[in-house]
Amino acid sequence: MSIAATESSANRLTVLERDRERDGRSDWKRIVLVFWITSMIEGLGVSQVFSFLAPYLRDVGVPEADRAPFVGLFSALVFVVGMPLVPLWGVWADKYSRKAVIVRSCLVEAAVFVCVALSREPWQLALSILLIGFQLGNTGVMLAAIRDVVPRHRIGTIIAIFGASGPIGFAVGPALGGVLVDSLGWSLSAMFWVPAVLSVAAGALVWFGSREVRPAVVPQGRVLPLAYGALRSVLGDPVVRRIFAIYGVAFLANQMSRPYQALIVEQLVGVGPGLASSIGFVAGTAALVGALISPFGGPVGDRIGFRPVLVTSLFVGGLALVAVPLVATVPALAVSVLIFTAANGLVGAMVFSLLATEVPAERRSQTLNLVYLPLYAAGIIGPIVGAGVSTVAGPDGPFWIGAAVFLVGAVVVLLRVRPKRAAEVAEPGGSI
Repeated sequence: MSIAATESSANRLTVLERDRERDGRSDWKRIVLVFWITSMIEGLGVSQVFSFLAPYLRDVGVPEADRAPFVGLFSALVFVVGMPLVPLWGVWADKYSRKAVIVRSCLVEAAVFVCVALSREPWQLALSILLIGFQLGNTGVMLAAIRDVVPRHRIGTIIAIFGASGPIGFAVGPALGGVLVDSLGWSLSAMFWVPAVLSVAAGALVWFGSREVRPAVVPQGRVLPLAYGALRSVLGDPVVRRIFAIYGVAFLANQMSRPYQALIVEQLVGVGPGLASSIGFVAGTAALVGALISPFGGPVGDRIGFRPVLVTSLFVGGLALVAVPLVATVPALAVSVLIFTAANGLVGAMVFSLLATEVPAERRSQTLNLVYLPLYAAGIIGPIVGAGVSTVAGPDGPFWIGAAVFLVGAVVVLLRVRPKRAAEVAEPGGSI
C-alpha cells in the first residue's frame, strides 16, 4: 500500500472516530439503561450495609459502648481490599472485556451480601464487609463505556443521569429495608438476601442485554505494568490531579459522616419498633428526592459551565451537613440529608463531566476507569477519622468535621487561579 493510500485510510478512520464521538453509537440508550440499572442495584445493596450497620452491630454482639467507633472502622473495611485492585480492573476491562469485568462485580456483590446475611459474630461481619472490596471497580468501567458511545453534545446530561443511579440505589435500599423489617417483620440478616438475588439478576442483564464497548485505544502488554503505568499517567496530569482532589474532598466528607446517620436517628426516635423505618425514611426516601434533583445539574453545567455548579454544590452540601446535628425531628433530619445528597450528587456529576471533556482522548478511558480512586482513599480515611472523632464528640462530631471539609473545598475551588490553556477555550463547560 502506498504512503498516500495509508494516509488516506488513516484520515478516513479519524473522520469515522470523530463522527462516532459526535453522533454516538446507535445503541447508546440501551447501554446507558442497562448500566444505570446495574449501578442502582449495587447502590441499593451497599446502602443497606451502611444504613443498617449500627443496629446490625448490636445484633452480632458488639457492646453498646463500642458501636460508634466500630461503625467507622467497619465502614473503612469496604475499601481496604478494593483500592489497590482498581487499576487492574480498568486494564482488564480495556484489554479483554468491559462486560466481563462488570458482570464479575455483580456476582461478587451477590456473594458478599449472602455472607453479610449469614454473619453471626463481629469477626464474620468484618470479613464479609472486607470482601466488598472485590466487587468494586465497575463504575469507572461503565463510565468509560458510556463516554465512548454517547453523542458528544449530550455527555454532561447523560453522565448526570447515570450519576443519579447510585444515589437512587442508596435511597431505595434503606427505604426497602425499613419496609421489610418494620412492616413485614423480617430480620436485618434476612433483608440482605434481597440485594444478593438482585445482583445476580443485574449480572445476567449486563451479559445478555448489552453489547461489548471497546475503547478507542486497546492497551497492549502485560497487565501489571499497564495498570500502574496508567496510574502514573493519569495522576501525572495536573488537571486530573486537581479534579481528583476535589472529588476526594467530597467523598471524604460523605464517608466521614454517612455511617453515623443511623446513630443520629437513634438519638431522635430511640431503640425498638420504628427505628428501621425511620432510618429508611432519612437515608432512603429523603435521599431519593435528593438523587432525583441532582441530574438537573448536567444540563445546567452544559449551559453555564461545570465549575460554577461545582462550587455552589460544595457550599450547599457543607451547610446541609452543619444542620444535621442541630435538628430535633426526623423530618428535619430528612430534609438536611436530602439537600446534602443532592449537592453531593451534583459534585460527582460535575467531576465526571469535567473528566469526560477535559482529559485527552488517549488517556480518557484510563482516567474514567480510575475515577473512583478518590472514593476508595476517602472511604478508608473518612470512616477512620469519623471513628476517632465520634469517640471524643459522639455521633455529632463526624458531621461537623465533614461540613468543614466540604466548605473548605468550596473556597479552594472558588479562589483557585484557573490555568490558561488553549484546550479550555475549545472545550464546553470550562475548566476547573
